[in-house]
Parts: sequence; C-alpha cells; structure tokens
Amino acid sequence: MELATRITAVRTKPPRRMDTTASTQQLILAKKAALAESAEKPLGQLAARAAEIWPNADALDQLLSNGISTIPHCHLLYAWDVNGIELSSMVQLDKVDPSWRGRDLSQRPYLKNHLPFKGVMLSSVYLSEYLPRLCVTALQAVSRDTQLLGFIAADFAVDDLPAEAPLAAPPTRWQQFRGDPAVRGQLFLQTRVTSLLDKHIDAVNNLMLRLMHQHGVFHTKIHYSSGRTSLWLLDDPYNYRLHGVDEIIDPDICLAYPLREYPDDAKVSPAEIRKTLEEFKALRFADETVYLRSGSLNVMNGMVGLTFSCDGSHYMSVQEFLEKDLAFWIGTRV
Repeated sequence: MELATRITAVRTKPPRRMDTTASTQQLILAKKAALAESAEKPLGQLAARAAEIWPNADALDQLLSNGISTIPHCHLLYAWDVNGIELSSMVQLDKVDPSWRGRDLSQRPYLKNHLPFKGVMLSSVYLSEYLPRLCVTALQAVSRDTQLLGFIAADFAVDDLPAEAPLAAPPTRWQQFRGDPAVRGQLFLQTRVTSLLDKHIDAVNNLMLRLMHQHGVFHTKIHYSSGRTSLWLLDDPYNYRLHGVDEIIDPDICLAYPLREYPDDAKVSPAEIRKTLEEFKALRFADETVYLRSGSLNVMNGMVGLTFSCDGSHYMSVQEFLEKDLAFWIGTRV
C-alpha cells in the first residue's frame, strides 16, 4: 500500500487486490455474445449467397438490400475484399449509397484486430465515419471453397441495441488508486495544516450524523483540508449541496433539510455512521505527514471513500473499513 515510504506498517500479508473490472467486463461480454448470436445466422446466410456472386458490386447491393431487414438492430451493411477495399455500396434499410465503392477501409478500427476466417467477429465500440454514431461492427467472413474472398460488415448503433441487461453491480471490496506522482514525490516535504474544519471536527461529525440519520442525507463527502462538505439527499439524488464550515457547524442547518425516516434498505446502520466518522477523525490527526484529506460515506451502497495526503484514494465497504486499525493505514514508526 502506498502511503509513506518512511513508515513501516506492521501488518499481515496484504489482501489480494480485487479485479475491479470483472463484473463490468462480464456484462460487456454477455451483451456482445447476445449480439453475435442474433447476427450469426442471417450473416452466415448472406455470406453463403455473397460467395456465389462475388465480386459483382450491383449484385452484392441487391443481396444486402434484401438481407438487412433479417439482421436485428442492424442499420448498415457493406462488403469489402481482403485488402480492405469496399466492393458494395453502403446499404441501409431505406437507402443505397454507392459513393463509398472502392474506398480503402483498411484503417477502420475493426481492421486493426485479427479478422475472422470464418464465422462472426465483433469489433469494439467506435465512432462511425459514415454515420456519426457510436457503433459495433459484426464481421462475417465470405469464402468460396477454402479461399477467403472478403467480408460482410454489419454496423449496429449502440443506442439502438436492446437495453434489457441489468447494470453491473459495483464492486464493494477494497480498491486502491494511486494519485498524482508529483504529489507523492513531495509528500515528506509537507505537513498537515490545521484547517477551520479541523478546529470544529466534532461539531461537524455530530451534525453529519444527524443529517444522515434523520434528514435524508444518504451520501456525504467531507473535505477536511479545504473545509467543505458535499451532501446528496434521498429526496433529490441528482443534485448535491455544498456547505462551508460556518454552515455545517450551525445546528440551524437541520431546518434546511426535511425530516425523514432512516431508510430500511440502507446498508449502514446509524451506529456505523458514528464509528465511520470517528475513524475519519482519527485518520485526519494520526500523523502530520500522512493524513486524511477527504472522506466519503454512502449509506445506501455501504461504501467509504478515502483520499490521503499522498493523493492516493481507497474505496471499500464500511464493514471492511471499520475492521482496519490505524496501523493498517499509516503503520508504526520504527
């Protein structure tokens, strides 16, 4: 863990870093697999018929015009040879545009990867040059006997694809992100400067606990060094409120926020809110060089975010955060 090189941490073997992109990648792969499955059969049938008329451009245009409606969500079909030269027109459901015949497509994003010698391959998402839309292209190889003749390309606009797949669940295990190397390099030349919020940290914590417990604040970020807080409300989750120290230590601020029952589906209990804020305070004052600059808490997803003086950031569940002691974060001097 990168917090300070002059401090030796007394701890057991650090936990294995979680692959934080696993669930997102699984969702991407699943959506691509569904798209490939829906396009594979009609594209395969088009490729078999295209091999019989290759490389007759007019005949290919007619074939693609008749076939585009058989490919779900496809908005553009075209054919090109093994050298990346377009043979057919650009074929849409209601339009055939011959102006791109003979154009060199070899620099298009999907040609920078390995191409399929049979079957269907999907590209990554890219911005179409022909239509200014984010697209995924399905490439279908066209072969006669054992000779590869070229490819049929089917473009799918991202915003036309079905959106029934659920969002990937965000990871809740510890994640660490390194900060600005320029900040880390100057870490031991700096010392924590007492901020106005530091002087009133107990009052800030008490009011933050009240706002989260009784006034519908489900997410807060406390910027200790700069002396401000950001609040997100259950009643208005798309906007956030900023408060300086003078406002957040004034008990009257509770009048600005409606009374709300604590949400039943919160993943953090009020007692854990208090403990988390107490740990934020401890991390703020535990060391004059390695110290907490800001801390965030979300009671609905149960996550804590921390940014330290070295500019490194950490995200983890509240429960995991509360299991760790100060030695885990700043170590023990030797």
